[in-house]
Amino acid sequence: MIPNEKEWSKSEKKIARHAYKAAYNRECKAILEDVRKMAAEIEDSTGLWKLHDYLTEKREETDEKYDYRYSVLRFVFARLICEGWMHREDLEGISEDKLQEM
Repeated sequence: MIPNEKEWSKSEKKIARHAYKAAYNRECKAILEDVRKMAAEIEDSTGLWKLHDYLTEKREETDEKYDYRYSVLRFVFARLICEGWMHREDLEGISEDKLQEM
């Protein structure tokens, strides 16, 4: 175990997985809404490639952000809370010592 890494109980892992998926789905839904708006406004190839670039950027951001390793999960959750994709209530049932580190 990495120093300062805290063990996650079975119930905490279940809560964490559910909160993680909910945040990911919220963000993907927002991206999808943006894509629909952008696609509706495309009139030429420039608009098409702007949409492509937007999707590429969002894919890279989400791939970097959503890291489900328990050693970094507290930091991932803190970021998701700061960005508004996750709410502290989503983590109800996670030990207080882990929540204080977020």
